[in-house]
Amino acid sequence: MKTRSPRVALKRSSPLRRIERIPAEAILLADTSTNSVPASVLARMSAGDPGREAHLAHLFIDRNQKTLGQFKIDARVDFDGNRVYVIFQSGSTIGAFPLVSPLSGKPDVTLIVRPRFGWAGLGASLGSSGFKIIPQILPLSLLPKTEREIPAWVLSAAVLPRLRAMIQKLSRKFEMVDEVRTAPSGTVDWATYASKMMPAMKFLSVPCRHPDLVDNRELQAAIHFTLRKQLSSLETQREAGGVVFELMQLCTTLLRAVDGVVPRPPSPRQLDSWFRTPLATATFFEGLNAITWTTDETGLGGMTDWRGLPWAMSMEQFYEAWVETVFERFTRRFGGLLKVGRRRETITPIAWERAYLGSQKFLLPDLVIEQEDRMIYVDAKYKHHWEELRQHRWMELEAEIRERHRDDLLQVLAYSSLSDKKSITACLAYPCNTDTWNSLKDQGRLSHRGAIYAGKRKIELVLVAVPMGKRPEEIVEHLGAAVTD
Repeated sequence: MKTRSPRVALKRSSPLRRIERIPAEAILLADTSTNSVPASVLARMSAGDPGREAHLAHLFIDRNQKTLGQFKIDARVDFDGNRVYVIFQSGSTIGAFPLVSPLSGKPDVTLIVRPRFGWAGLGASLGSSGFKIIPQILPLSLLPKTEREIPAWVLSAAVLPRLRAMIQKLSRKFEMVDEVRTAPSGTVDWATYASKMMPAMKFLSVPCRHPDLVDNRELQAAIHFTLRKQLSSLETQREAGGVVFELMQLCTTLLRAVDGVVPRPPSPRQLDSWFRTPLATATFFEGLNAITWTTDETGLGGMTDWRGLPWAMSMEQFYEAWVETVFERFTRRFGGLLKVGRRRETITPIAWERAYLGSQKFLLPDLVIEQEDRMIYVDAKYKHHWEELRQHRWMELEAEIRERHRDDLLQVLAYSSLSDKKSITACLAYPCNTDTWNSLKDQGRLSHRGAIYAGKRKIELVLVAVPMGKRPEEIVEHLGAAVTD
């Protein structure tokens, strides 16, 4: 067994972060970074035998290859001459999920990936962005260590939309119904008819028992129970502010749709039968999962001693939603009509002469703001360019970084061709750490500007820093001068 793997050159855009042993077998990584974890931590053993550590490190990677792939994380074994490490190269997906221990063969290790650029916390950031993007709950084993930074209402934000979709498409089923009808249907209760109806001269009142297509009341009762439990949890979190009140309002609205049945927790047998329902839709199964998470008291955001739910969220998608939130505030203050690419409002098809030869079918800016005398195109890029430009001069940057930055520029400039207004602004928004943003603000360098002249048209090119650890209103204070001047 090889105990030494070739070293891979680490780029400045992916700084190596060495993480020492953490209690409760939780490994903390930063997204889009290279992170080094001692193999002894993963194997829950004391360091000292490089050969055994290397064997267990390779076994750890083999057993978790599929799960790591879901998070777009690459892992390899490295030996520095003294200790064995597992090198993780993380992608732009954050979250928490379980990994299998190389010793026990069980999911005893929790791996948590957090935003590299920092933010105000998952709960606060989701609330500030208006739930445009919410975490995805993963169909994996429960976490051996809960991610306690997640407030309980975040799980409600994942559960309630699933229940809403389930209620909208609630299945119906045939049930045996006892009722009095004007004509025989199904099985007639002739004894009751002869002894009660006929003496009372009610010849057209026929007691019958027949199958009828009715709402699935057992499932409605389980949904009702789940909503009550979610509402009870939300009511204890009122101090979290407006975001919780919005969730409570949604929960109350959904309760009206099922208030005709008595709330009742589903039995394990009922849940099993529902999960085995043939030809059920994805919406149905997602709703059942939401019911199970709540009735089993699983996770609830890590505020209890229960084990947590594994979850994931794309930081690229979240950053686009965050920039959208910031520019929503921008248009309220400086005016303009905002169109959003996430809702496909900015799409412009490309009419290829031979459609099957076109590699790119359309242009889709993230945001388009139309003002009276100006068109603004905004593209959000979850990349390290702003930090790199701050720390290094352009020619000092690695060729790959410069090439990716050129691609960003060409893309946003292509969007500028979609309007015939004389004044056009093409804006690239990059994230940065809060400390970086504060430092740049003090220096008056929160943006870089350039201009391209094409006949009578002027295209302003603007690079802006949009951190996730600041309030949107504070960022807008400085966007006005950068984008509209």
